[in-house]
Amino acid sequence: MDAVPLIATADTDLLDDLLRLSAAASVRVNTAGSVDRALLSWPRSPLVVLGADLYPELRSGERPPHARFVVVARADRGLPGAPGTAGPAGPGNPLLLPRDENLLAGMLAAGGEPGRRAPTVAVIGGRGGAGASLLAVALALAGARGGHGTALLDADPLGCGPDILLGCERDPVDGRLGWDGLVDRRGRLRWSDVAPRLPGPAGISVLTWMHGPDARRGPLPATAARAMLESARQGCDLVVVDLPRSFGAGVTAFLNRSDLVLLVVPAQVAAVVAASAMVPRLRAESREVRAVVRGASGGLTADVVARGLGLALGADLPPEPGLERALTAGRRPADHPRSPLAGFADGLVAELTGVPR
Repeated sequence: MDAVPLIATADTDLLDDLLRLSAAASVRVNTAGSVDRALLSWPRSPLVVLGADLYPELRSGERPPHARFVVVARADRGLPGAPGTAGPAGPGNPLLLPRDENLLAGMLAAGGEPGRRAPTVAVIGGRGGAGASLLAVALALAGARGGHGTALLDADPLGCGPDILLGCERDPVDGRLGWDGLVDRRGRLRWSDVAPRLPGPAGISVLTWMHGPDARRGPLPATAARAMLESARQGCDLVVVDLPRSFGAGVTAFLNRSDLVLLVVPAQVAAVVAASAMVPRLRAESREVRAVVRGASGGLTADVVARGLGLALGADLPPEPGLERALTAGRRPADHPRSPLAGFADGLVAELTGVPR
């Protein structure tokens, strides 16, 4: 049998409920109708979901240890011989359906692809117009150049959208998805189900908002941010997040889960002052923060800017007139081998993915 979650129950009604949740989470499962059958695949299963009907028999015998084991009961039946079925789900209580359906769907989705987490880098501007979106696009292009399946998540509802910068906003995509169609969605989605419905050049899938006067845009709720980031981390080789200059619940969720956060700061006094106001919160919410300084010259060097912000210097990017020319001509920015921004992106992607350049 494959290493997929195991559902063990002889209760046909409970089995129907669990298979419905598995389908909603786009996860294949193995099933067993008895304890003996369950124990055959127990060691190979990343998640074991045991029905309340089999719990007494398993508890009375020798149960092998398992890192991810959960008992599930229908609320109208309870768990025979076990207290606490009316309390919140936890180590001493089973999951109850339908109350805990969303929680169980998330566990099934995570158990369907155990151990896989793509490195995640988030980019945020120290002031408006700092070039954070350009850097996010450059990192996504570097990921694709390196042969890494890359997710580019646009979390800025007021930005132009990385699909515009990449020139893929008009890509013909069947049933195209955007954040506006996902923020209220319940349950988990596999990235393999999402990616075909997203625009993007080869190797890149762009999740952004729809365009147009009737497009629904607004700050992302934490639930949507966490769900789609987890889906992308399980289904891709690299995740790049373009963040707005705010600290709402969705942005905080991205910061908490990113391996690296890049603060993009033009080498201007006003920009450094604006960026310095963000640093304490970025440090508090993030694992690692680095400064990416653009256009340094004279006495305001990149090292001076980074030291003034109290951050490690991630990059000293010189002025690059070719970026503006590329944007004006409708070409992809930072996609030329001589581009300093592209060179930095290639090096950082190699660092994050552990693949030498």
